[in-house]
Amino acid sequence: MDLAEIFRVMRRRWYVLLPGLFLTAALLAAVALLVPVTYQSQSTVVLLNSQKATVAYDGNPFLSTQTSLTGMADGLARNLNSDSSVRELKSRGATGTFEAKLADNAQGPLMWLTVTGTDEKAVLASDKLLTAYAAERLKEFQRQQSVDPKAMIRMTTVVAPQQPVAQTKTRLQYLVMAGGLGLVLSLVAVFWVEARRRPHAPQRPGSAPEPDHTARPDRDTPEPDAPESDTRDRDTPEPGSTHGPGEPVADRTIALRRPPAWSRATDRRTPAEPKAGRPAVTPAAEPLDEEPTHGQRSPTGQRDRR
Repeated sequence: MDLAEIFRVMRRRWYVLLPGLFLTAALLAAVALLVPVTYQSQSTVVLLNSQKATVAYDGNPFLSTQTSLTGMADGLARNLNSDSSVRELKSRGATGTFEAKLADNAQGPLMWLTVTGTDEKAVLASDKLLTAYAAERLKEFQRQQSVDPKAMIRMTTVVAPQQPVAQTKTRLQYLVMAGGLGLVLSLVAVFWVEARRRPHAPQRPGSAPEPDHTARPDRDTPEPDAPESDTRDRDTPEPGSTHGPGEPVADRTIALRRPPAWSRATDRRTPAEPKAGRPAVTPAAEPLDEEPTHGQRSPTGQRDRR
């Protein structure tokens, strides 16, 4: 079936295709309502060394970096992702989902603070709240350990909370799946109705199906046995035959053997051709004696000498 035939079938069964397209459109609308567009805002913060640790660098915290700062950033990110921190943020009016983690491929104590939600303005406000809450949690950790304020690790914002960006990848995936499913079901319904309504050519009564000449005979298939009547005819002797059913097979096959060559040569002679050899009856030169022979015949030469 080519493309032109498909379009002809769709045009002929438009009353099936049209409701299917309407249902597909309704399915797409439902997916668009149930899967809203999500927005995401992100900010980047960095942990800096204390004022006492930067005295040797003339108070420049970016010249004094230690591995302990990266460990502190990891611990702070885990605390911000905890349930207690999420409840605290919710109580302050933040919405959406929150995520704090170390920045990918970072060479220092950099953190990403991300907020995802369906309301663009609420996402931006929640990201600002998360950034401020992270700085508060860092000070609270050190205050609990009675750290001198001049020796406390500081936090500064490298990238402020960005304008929320629409995340349409997931929504587009659901829309494509819904549209494809509706279109496929509509086409299946169209061709199913076409197959049911298309007339089939009836087979003539009494006509046998054409043999398949392309099929090769199976060599391993045994030949059918001979009918029972043929076997019975072979076993039954013909009238006038001297061979009975009880006669051995070897004796019955002797009669079917071909006679020798010399016998066939004799039989092919014409009846008018005289046969050479001794005559069947020898004429007597004189009358035979009346002497009894007791069943024995005297030689011819002896009768001549007498």
